[in-house]
Amino acid sequence: MPTLFAVDALAITPTRNLNLLYIILDSIFILVFLCLLIWKKRYSTALFALFGGVIYTIVDYGGFYLLSHTRTVYIDGQLAGAGGTFWVLLWMSMSYGITNFAFIWVCVNRDKLMKYWLFLIIMWWLICPSICELGGEATITTSRTTGAYHGWMGVVLVVSYFILIVLLMKKEGQKAFVNVLVLCLIGFSVQFCWEFSLLVNGIRPLNDASLRTLIVNSCLETNLGMPAIFAINYFWRKRFNEDMSRARPAIVQPDDIENLQKV
Repeated sequence: MPTLFAVDALAITPTRNLNLLYIILDSIFILVFLCLLIWKKRYSTALFALFGGVIYTIVDYGGFYLLSHTRTVYIDGQLAGAGGTFWVLLWMSMSYGITNFAFIWVCVNRDKLMKYWLFLIIMWWLICPSICELGGEATITTSRTTGAYHGWMGVVLVVSYFILIVLLMKKEGQKAFVNVLVLCLIGFSVQFCWEFSLLVNGIRPLNDASLRTLIVNSCLETNLGMPAIFAINYFWRKRFNEDMSRARPAIVQPDDIENLQKV
């Protein structure tokens, strides 16, 4: 697919070229996916996924477009105004926010149906662009430069993981409350899967910066929030079950106390 941007070989400038059919079909998938979560009483997952969509919208439209002016949207070759940009970014942010946060939540929770949720998400990311070729040429192009904030993202990632590792070290000799390597792998995987699907399907143009964009974004952009997401999940599960019923504290049986005293 053609692109409107000439990208510096050293610059990370994530760009997407797509058509209206992509937005329509993807919006339908997101609604169906949320309905499946609700059908299976994954209310906490659905709520957290919607929370992710809202956060992505605030960051993308409010942060990248309004504040840092690093986000641009072109429709039919013309630079879109604030209104057109908002609707494109609302769809894009809700789509990837919902799927990313659902992906993370079911992995952190070790959901019994995790393999099905992840298959649906990854399969759609990979196949949707091929289906949307039926909609004709790409007429919508989005792009953002990352030089203004990737450095700060890196600082947030290092600080957040450092705090988590210090907390784990304080618990040395006890059972770790989280495997930090697994947490990092989840954060890397979710971003890598959709970055890779965009690249191989031509939604994201192939150029000298493609590999660097794929690796750096996967290591950084979703991963920086993983310690915070784990903390939210940890405290949420202490209060609520997946179906939003109140979580009951574990009941210690008399035999358990006697066994502990013998240790």
